[in-house]
Amino acid sequence: MYKPLPIGIEDFKELVENYYYIDKTLFIKELLDNRGKVSLFTRPRRFGKTLELSMLRYFFEKNLCQTAKATDNRHLFSGLKIMKAGDSYLEYMGQYPVISLSLKSAKQPDFEMAYGAIVNEISKEFDRHSYVILGDTLSLDEKEQYIRIRGKKASSIEYATALEFLTRCLKKVYQKKVIILLDEYDVPLENAYFKGFYDKITDFIRSLFESALKTNPNLEFAVITGCLRITKESIFTGLNNLDVISIMNRNYAEYFGFTPKEVENMLCDYGIEGRNDEVKQWYDGYCFGETEVYNPWSVINYVKAVSADKGAYPKPYWANTSSNSIVRELVERADGSIKQEMEELIAGGNIEKPVHEDITYDEVYKTEDNLWNFLYFTGYLKKLSERFDGETVYLTLAIPNTEVKLIYRNTILDWFNQSIKKKDFSALYGGILQKKTGEVEREISKNLMETISFYDYKEDYYHGFLAGLLKMMDGYTLKSNRESGLGRSDLLLLSSPYEGVAVIIELKAADSFAQLEDSAREALCQIREKRYDAELKLEGYRTFLYYGISFFKKLCRVLAE
Repeated sequence: MYKPLPIGIEDFKELVENYYYIDKTLFIKELLDNRGKVSLFTRPRRFGKTLELSMLRYFFEKNLCQTAKATDNRHLFSGLKIMKAGDSYLEYMGQYPVISLSLKSAKQPDFEMAYGAIVNEISKEFDRHSYVILGDTLSLDEKEQYIRIRGKKASSIEYATALEFLTRCLKKVYQKKVIILLDEYDVPLENAYFKGFYDKITDFIRSLFESALKTNPNLEFAVITGCLRITKESIFTGLNNLDVISIMNRNYAEYFGFTPKEVENMLCDYGIEGRNDEVKQWYDGYCFGETEVYNPWSVINYVKAVSADKGAYPKPYWANTSSNSIVRELVERADGSIKQEMEELIAGGNIEKPVHEDITYDEVYKTEDNLWNFLYFTGYLKKLSERFDGETVYLTLAIPNTEVKLIYRNTILDWFNQSIKKKDFSALYGGILQKKTGEVEREISKNLMETISFYDYKEDYYHGFLAGLLKMMDGYTLKSNRESGLGRSDLLLLSSPYEGVAVIIELKAADSFAQLEDSAREALCQIREKRYDAELKLEGYRTFLYYGISFFKKLCRVLAE
């Protein structure tokens, strides 16, 4: 039996001691080989960024306890790849003071609460290093300032420069430069943009980062993680030593997410190797640099579910954890060209867009290209290929997998259901009851042109679309796929029984425009042949309207009896 799978475990020590672990420790080797002063790694949500920073802390940190004895984390890496990388790498183990700070808790409804959340995280990190004030190394003033920051009683300027101050204190005690690890740096920025206090939080985080990362003589190196690359002018003003490693970079590509071989081994370890094709269809498809990558969060959840129940189906696990507001924003703002491009993507096609890596959250919605770029860098699109033309890199983009496709589909459905509540469908409803087929055709086609299609224009799509239009028809109840006679009619509109009116609708998807008429007639014939009205007559319905409706892309033909 293999160890339990780590759902939501982000502490490296807890994970390697108790859970199944896919070895990513050579990330340490590559980090040391490249020796960047400040490295910013941007990856989609739930792709292992927090765990990687936790691993770095346990590897590099020399943590002095109250007895001045350093903790030894060497056992955590026993048997892992980094231990075989060579002594030149192992000599860094347990040699540095480390500051580790996460900003993910700053996702709050207003600036005061977001600021308070960051202050609370800073306070906890100061408390973790409280041993530095026990001896005589720090001055009395430094100890008093340290205690104020730890106790959440410091001034705003003291918190804005708290990381720099902590590096100074740690350098004095350890006589070694300090490593800084900053996780989810852009969470408060994204949240603040949507909540309306972007400028205020940006000013504070800029001060916090600049003081610690810019020309800080106490800094050994820093590693920052986030979902999106933010322009240097926005947060990292004047930080010339910033090395940004996005999903376009070829280096470090295999350390965030699972490679095909790692997924294959995991499925084999848990006895479900026969499900490889299903896992690939649902959770593969990402391309970091030139490396194929699976979504690690979804794969772990899937393997845990299926290893416990061989009959379990795949689910969109990532969709339930990631903010899908950007997809909804694109859908709501979609003009004719965006709708056409989204339909192309959902049908399995691709689009080409120029790359803009340096954008800020307040610029995301200014242009269509920025929206598409945001979707790419946050994991909602994948790169198929790239080309360089003049001064611009162009990417050919597609939807990565079934899981992400469902995010688009469900977002579009939700938008459609919300939007139809605001529309006047009296012409459509009146046309149906009065057998004005031309009016019904116009109203259905008009609404088809305004929505975004999926399912490759299959009958299921049209069924859901028309049901959405008809479900608000006053005085009538909509029934879908109700069994009657010799089969199931697609849609029924039923008045109250004492009025006795029933509208029976059968739908077809035609293969061409020329087949619309014959396809609609075939639908009408099916209603008669399968006697979809038989049960309704027994229930007391006396007045029947029969509709055969056929669709080809965004056109329809309506026939009635």
